[in-house]
Amino acid sequence: MEVSVLIIDDHSPIIEGYKSILAYNPYGYNLTIQTALSCESAYELISTTTTSFDVVMMDYTMPPFPEKNIHSGADLVPIIRQYLPYAKIMMMTSHSSSLLLLKLMEECKPEGLLVKSDFSAQELIIAFDVIVRGENYFSSTIHGLMNEASKKVKVLDSYNQQIILLLSEGIKTKNLPDHLHLSKSAIDKRKVFIKEFFDLEKGSDEDIIREARKQGFI
Repeated sequence: MEVSVLIIDDHSPIIEGYKSILAYNPYGYNLTIQTALSCESAYELISTTTTSFDVVMMDYTMPPFPEKNIHSGADLVPIIRQYLPYAKIMMMTSHSSSLLLLKLMEECKPEGLLVKSDFSAQELIIAFDVIVRGENYFSSTIHGLMNEASKKVKVLDSYNQQIILLLSEGIKTKNLPDHLHLSKSAIDKRKVFIKEFFDLEKGSDEDIIREARKQGFI
């Protein structure tokens, strides 16, 4: 079976590793592989290609393309859906933050999502086969997350989740309006709710981050 694959990752050795692993698949797939090393090169390829890719394997963390407001692999997903509507997306990330992983699941809806620390070469081949056959594949961290953690996270709406994530990335409260479509006063009100959610009567941004980590949100 002929399978056309696009691999998007900013590390050439990782791409070569994926290619080597998939070349020895036991399912009889004959792979044609193209690659992109950044959000910009991925955008240019996806928006101009005449190839109907069957699978897009992509990293979440990528060099950005700010001119097109593309800052990560997640921002490439709508572009892939637009130009390659039949392609199945297999996203991989080294991040294990519950908030980020749930955000990727809910907003990107990839056919596959794998945390890099979860899978071996054999599991990558299995995941690839499952996705090619039209089913979804999620690695063990994702499965665990979809149980207990997801029930807790759903109490926090997407804006509150983004506030926690941005704080954990070192963004100061005064700069949060630059990253969210919210006013400073709206953000302050949401932080009050977040503190109540974490049972923090008082506390700084560091306290929020510490409690979020303690409870497995980031």
